[in-house]
Order: sequence, then structure tokens, then C-alpha cells
Amino acid sequence: MPITIMGDKEFENVPSIKSKALRINLNENIYGTFSEIGAGQETVRNFFRAGGASGTIAKTMSAYDKDFSDAIYGVESDKRYVTEARLKKMLSHEMRLIEERIDRKKHPNKLFFSYANTVATIDFTKKYKGHGWVGIRYQVKPGEEYNDIILHVRFHENDARLQQNTLGILGVNLIYGAYYKFDNPKNLLRYLYDHIDKDQIEIDTINFSGPQFEEVDNRLMSLQLVKNGMTEAVMFAPDGNNVLPAKVLYKKNVLALRGSFRPVTKVNMDIYKNSMKLFLNENRVEEKNTICIFEITLSNLRSEGEINEKDFMDRAKLLCAQGQTVMISNFQEYYKVVEYFSNYTKQRMGLAMGVNNLIDIFDEKYYRHLSGGILEAFGKLFFKDLKVYLYPFKDRKTGEITDSDNLKVHPRMKELYKFFKYNGKVVDIKDYDKSILNFFSREILQMISEGKSGWEEALPEDTAKMIKEQNLFGYKDKKEKEKAES
Repeated sequence: MPITIMGDKEFENVPSIKSKALRINLNENIYGTFSEIGAGQETVRNFFRAGGASGTIAKTMSAYDKDFSDAIYGVESDKRYVTEARLKKMLSHEMRLIEERIDRKKHPNKLFFSYANTVATIDFTKKYKGHGWVGIRYQVKPGEEYNDIILHVRFHENDARLQQNTLGILGVNLIYGAYYKFDNPKNLLRYLYDHIDKDQIEIDTINFSGPQFEEVDNRLMSLQLVKNGMTEAVMFAPDGNNVLPAKVLYKKNVLALRGSFRPVTKVNMDIYKNSMKLFLNENRVEEKNTICIFEITLSNLRSEGEINEKDFMDRAKLLCAQGQTVMISNFQEYYKVVEYFSNYTKQRMGLAMGVNNLIDIFDEKYYRHLSGGILEAFGKLFFKDLKVYLYPFKDRKTGEITDSDNLKVHPRMKELYKFFKYNGKVVDIKDYDKSILNFFSREILQMISEGKSGWEEALPEDTAKMIKEQNLFGYKDKKEKEKAES
């Protein structure tokens, strides 16, 4: 029995990097290759140092020269080397060589793997901190189809040697987790940061595939990245797959629409269509180079306590079905959203929102943590000639329509609001559908969950159909409700 001392507390005993590498090395069946480009052979170095590496490492290489790299893995259509496509080519090429060169009959129990990374560390001037793709293709049963875990990282350290060391630790954590934590991908994600501080490296995209991950929804894995503080925002495309934010936003004009989308209503789609029409009329904004992002904040997902993953997935499915790109963020304030987009694009930006959201923007309580208060926040929010496209609000009792001309902000903010209003930073959406102003998503959601009728008219037709067919948001038809009550 291990000795315990009075006052001891429960804690998780995290294996050292050497222990993780050694456990892999001492397994006589785990066998594969390492190919690392851009930051030295930092991952495999940990396996060599742990001892017993000859039983694990079939080959290790670094095709640093671009011509050598192209000769081995082929030329990318965009001529780039730090890309997901390049990483996948590396994994495929090295795995094919293992299959060709290691006789399965002679080694029937071998569990093959190929680990690869292609990265760019911090540049000499230290203006560009670097990023990279890291992945493993492997099997946990002899002869089974291969599983892939592929992720994208951003470096935050200001020294190339530190970045290299962090990458090496991350690589060991990935390989160890792939073999010993694959049954619980959520835990596998958390263990990627063993012996790494979250300020050192950011994981902003991850995708699992293969027979061991058939039940894994990568959108839920994206949610875990934000929830665990591994990144500030993640994105997934209309097809439901996780996508790299930099790839989606690079050199694009961006229109962002924030909401709960619980569920997405005709009002949400009316805001989208009309604000996009106004946005495309702005100077230097062309449709082919413009994207709309539907953003859900983590604070919105937590509005009723702990994050409900099914509820999140219901929202995601409906937005993707509408052909939208979805972003899950940890940004409560709008200026942080704009700052985030500015990391990837210098083009035009717009925000589409309702009256209540705009009133919140002019509430000082959200900016007390800033030394410059609300003025600092507004400097960050509007510095890129950003415009707010405002959707009106209708008072149910009086029928009065509130827009940018008659909305009321705090008296101290009145002159500040006038400044932005009269300088054209706030633009009213005037061509709106007057028949849908009384639709509110929270009321629709309650009707759906209680099995009431009439909610369908508030939603796009295909959205209402999906809710019924897939029982989203706790939907039950009348017969099921009556049966449950009887």
C-alpha cells in the first residue's frame, strides 16, 4: 500500500514525457516512422533519449530542403509547405513505405504508425510567431484500418528553441494519447497539454477519423478546445467539418452575426440576408471574397449552467443545414471578435445585430477591465471602418418600431452614440420582413419542448422539418406527448 500523510489531497499523477516515450518504446508491437519538417526532430528526440527506441522507430527524417521535400511528397498546388494537405501527404507516403517494407507475415502483431509535423517557428524579426500542422496515422489492432488525429497549432513563445521544445512535448503527448487514451477523445485532448502551459501553444483545429473514432463528432471536439481554454475560437464549415480559422478568414471581407440560434429563426435569416445585401454595397466588398460567420459565444452556451452538448449540436446542425459557417468563441465583447478577425484579414468587416445588442455595446460595465474603458474598446471595434447593420425591434404592447434614430442609450453615452451614428457607423436595415418581428427564439424553443403547435411558422421550412425528423431541442409530436402523459 502506498504511504499517505495526513493532509494529502487528491491529485492526478501525470506521467513524465520520458515515461510516456519509454512506455511506447517498451511495447514490442508499436512500430513506425517520424517525419518532422521545420523545427528539428524534436518529437523523436524524446524517444531516442528515453531508451529502447530501436523497437519503436523504423525511420526518422526531416526533408528540410524544399526540392527534397517536393521530390519525396510531391508539389502542392499552392506551393506552400505548412499546410494540412502537405501533412496528409507525409502521413500517406510514410505509411505506404512501412506497409511495403515490413512484412506482415513476419510481423503479424505490429501496430504501425506514422507521426508527422510540418511547422514554421518564429521568424528572425520575431514579428511572426509561427504555426504548424501535427498528426498521427496509426492502428490499435493489427491489420485494422488506420485512424488519424490531425491538429493545427499556433506558437505563442518568443524563442525558436522554446517553440521546438514545446512541439516535441506535444508530439509525445499526441502519440501516447493516440494509443492509451483513444477510448476517451475528450480526455485525450486535455492530456495534449501535459507539461505544457496553455500560454505556450494554441490548438485551434483538431479532427479525428478512422474506425476508433466513428462515433466522434469533430464539432464537439472543437467545442472542447474552446471550453478547455486551448483556443479562443473554432470554426466549422457547412459540411460539419472543422476548418482552420485562418483558411476561412484569410484576406476575406467578414460579416459576423452573433446570436443564440436556439433555434435559428426567420428573423435570424432575415438579418443575414439584408445585412449581407448592405455589406456587399460597400466599397471594395465583392461577393466572391466575402464570408458571413454565424457566431455563438461560450457565455451563450453556458447561459443555463453547464454546457449542454446536445443543445449545442442541435444548433450546429441547423446552421450548417442553412449553409452557414459557424464560429464558437470565448469572446463576450464584440471588440474582441473584431480583433480576432483582424489577425487573419485586413479587409472590410461588418457586424449584424438587433437593437438590444447595440444598446449592450454602449454599456460601460463591459469595459471596466480596460484602462481606457469604453473609449479603448470602441477604438478597437471601429478602427477598420467597421459598420454595424442594425435590425429593428418592435414593442408588442405599443407596436412602436425602435431603430438607430430612436433607440435610447445611457445618458452618459448619448453623445458618443451620436458620433458613431452621424458618421455612418450604424446603418439601419430598412428592407426587413415586418411580419416576423414578433418571433423570439426563446418563445419558439419553449413551444417546441412543450409540444405546442404553431412554432413552425417562425422557422425556415427546412429547419422546422429537421427539428421534427431528428427530435432536436426536445421536440415531441402531439401523439408522443399524449402517450408520455397517459
